[in-house]
Formats: sequence, C-alpha cells, structure tokens
Amino acid sequence: MEQLDAVALGEVMLRLDPGAMRIRTARAFDAWEGGGEYNVARGLSRVFGLRTAIITSLVDDEVGHLIESMMQAGGVDTSNVVWVPSDGVGREVSNGLNFTERGFGVRGSKGVSYRGHTAISKLTPDDIDFDGLFGAGVRLLHTGGIYAALSPTSASTALAAVQSAHRHGTLVSYDLNYRPSLWKAVGGQARAREVNHELVSQVDVLFGNEEDLTAALGFQIGGVDANLVDLPTASFAAAVEQVANSYPNLKVIATTLRSVVSASTNDWGAIAWSPETGVVQATQRDGLEIYDRVGGGDSFASGLLFGLLSGEPLQRCVDLGAAHGALAMTTPGDTSMATKAEVTKLADGGSARVDR
Repeated sequence: MEQLDAVALGEVMLRLDPGAMRIRTARAFDAWEGGGEYNVARGLSRVFGLRTAIITSLVDDEVGHLIESMMQAGGVDTSNVVWVPSDGVGREVSNGLNFTERGFGVRGSKGVSYRGHTAISKLTPDDIDFDGLFGAGVRLLHTGGIYAALSPTSASTALAAVQSAHRHGTLVSYDLNYRPSLWKAVGGQARAREVNHELVSQVDVLFGNEEDLTAALGFQIGGVDANLVDLPTASFAAAVEQVANSYPNLKVIATTLRSVVSASTNDWGAIAWSPETGVVQATQRDGLEIYDRVGGGDSFASGLLFGLLSGEPLQRCVDLGAAHGALAMTTPGDTSMATKAEVTKLADGGSARVDR
C-alpha cells in the first residue's frame, strides 16, 4: 500500500442543512458529510492533493453508506471504516446526524446533533490494528477533542492511536475543539481537562481557539471579554507561550482569532508558535464576509498542516491555514470547496477580483 500522508481519527456525521431557512421551519435539507477530525483529512485530500484516510465507525445501513460515498467523493480512503451491524431502529447503535443553521446577521449559527449511541462512540483500541496501520507508513495522524469526548472508550482509543503513531515516527496533531454539550454527560469540564491534558502531553501539533485554551486546558487569556468580541493578539500570544511552557513536547501551537461582529461578518486571523520562530501571525482579515462558518477552523488546520508536511516555514504555514479557513467559510457545508490555487493566491495577498 502506498504511504499515507495523513490519517484522521474521529466521528463523521450526516449534516442536514436547511439553507436559508431555520431548522424548525424547513421542509427540505441539503445533505453533507462532516466531522471535526474528518474535515481536516478531506481538506488535505481534495484541496491540497495529499493521500489521506479516515478511521471511523458507521452502522452498516443506507445512511452509513451514504456517508461513506460522500467521504469517497472527498478523496478520503475508507478502508479503515469499522462497520457495525444495524439493529434496525438505532436503539443500540446509530449513525450521527447533525442539523446546522448557517445564521445570518444578528441570528447566530445553530447546531442540533443526534449522536447518542453512535457506532464510533463504541470503537475500542482493539477494533483497529494501529501498529499495522502506522507501521506501514503514515506521515500524520490528526484527531481531536470532539472524538475524545464521545465516550470513555473514545478517549482511550484516541490515546492508543496517538501512542502507536509515535512508536512508528508519525507526526501527531490534535484539535482541542471543546464542546460543552459533549462533555456534559461524561464528567463536564473537569473531565475534559483531565482527558485533554493526557492527550496534549503526547502530541506534536496543537490547535485550539480562545474557548479551547481556557475551558479544555485551564489557561487564562487576559483582556478577552466575556462575549469573545475583543480578542487581543498580544494576550493570545502570551497564552500560547504559557501552553508551550506547560507542554514542552509541543512542536507547533496554532490558534484562530475570530471576533464575531455578526453571523455574517467576522474579523478573522490566526497565530502560530514553534520553539524556533516564537509567535508568528497570519494576515488579519477584518470584516470577512461569512456564508457558512462551520468548518472554518478545520480548514485552517488542514492548510497549516499542508504547509508543515510540505516543509514550509511556519509563517507560510499559518498564512496558508488562515487563507484556507477564510475561503472555506464562503461556501456551504462543513468541508472546503476551495482549490489549492485559490488558497495560494489568497495567502499571497490576492483579491476577489474576477478570474476569467
């Protein structure tokens, strides 16, 4: 088997999108696939042309195979999907559904997910031959806090994957992606910090925004207001330095800087850190117009990781990530519809002038 550039471990759900309507008033939905970890693998594949795969689990029914076909269309290898027999009604095991409104103006985006008893939440370390997978050659493993929060076995499976990846020389990236609704049933914020501390102490590249660093790891960011409108870069840079001091294993730390002016307009930026460069900052894009914000952070991660895998300097990596995230939020769905040429053009300072 040809060497994989990246493997993602996480849940993939069917996203049902009411378009311009509200969930409660919609009569039709567009269907997409999406998942915090998967979105990164898909971006690396479809946008940047790398060879990627997903480790996940789905119920062997029509919805599961719909999700599978969408992942395959995204260029992500599905040979490591663990298929679980259906019980007919989803009483014991199910596929995840995620209804997501895009929001507009003063009405924020909204997500309603049905992810109880999902097949992936029941995946155990024994269900995947991690040593066989990483021993065959994988450059990057990406997973995150959404997957780790699904169940106690998810946290242990994530840890087993990270440890196996390191045994075989695979770079490991982890996105904190703190979701209070997920951690609520499995121990709340205290458990989130316990699990994330154990995982972050064993990864190489860490992604996290303002809420992630405070809620999921317990760091304080000075000067940030309660509504996360004012996000001073200097305060974030200081927080990143704190994280680096607490986790000396980290080779790169990266965070997006999103100030929500409205659901349709965000101020968008990013910073990254490495021991060699210190903190570097991406081009700041104030007043960025948003079509669908979901997946913007995942696209930031895939752009930055593409830069790292390509041997680019960290400044170039963070610029690629911020550009890709900005472009991904101009189209619907969790996943990116951008091209590598568009990302490179924007990262180089290009504009939205017509291309013809």
